[in-house]
Amino acid sequence: MIESGSRGWKEHKNPNFSPHLEYKIDTEMLRKILVNGPITQENISSFLASIYENTGTGGHSVFIGQVRADIKGANRVKAIEYSSYEKMAETEAGKIRESILAEFNDVKSVEILHSVGIVKAGEVSLFVLVSAVHRHHAISACSKVVEMIKATLPVWKKEIFEDNSTMWKENSLA
Repeated sequence: MIESGSRGWKEHKNPNFSPHLEYKIDTEMLRKILVNGPITQENISSFLASIYENTGTGGHSVFIGQVRADIKGANRVKAIEYSSYEKMAETEAGKIRESILAEFNDVKSVEILHSVGIVKAGEVSLFVLVSAVHRHHAISACSKVVEMIKATLPVWKKEIFEDNSTMWKENSLA
């Protein structure tokens, strides 16, 4: 797990890596993806600054997921408490990365950050950055990563309402 404000990832250093040759989880793909509390501007800025280091990519797609102040009955969501098993989440995120790299041969990197702990309405809880040679693959792959996260990443959400009542929330694929 990483603290809000730190980068918490390492770049894939193997220039000969090809997910098409061998489909297994690369240990370099198991990165720290969980952040205590909300994902900060510093977290996001750090990832965005890294795109200038890679001259082999021409398209980048970003998804930023923010906690909504939904109204459920007479209650408004004031925060979500996220929980996860760190090793399971890292393993699943590695599988998502490997799957995307195998499906989109143009994609060069997939970065995922997800919050654990309490994140207030208006704060960021999910950050995805996909870099590819061309924009179309970056955009398509980013969308697929978000859907895969919603479907398979072992992160659970408990909504906290203004009256301090709580309710577990199921992931929605919409």
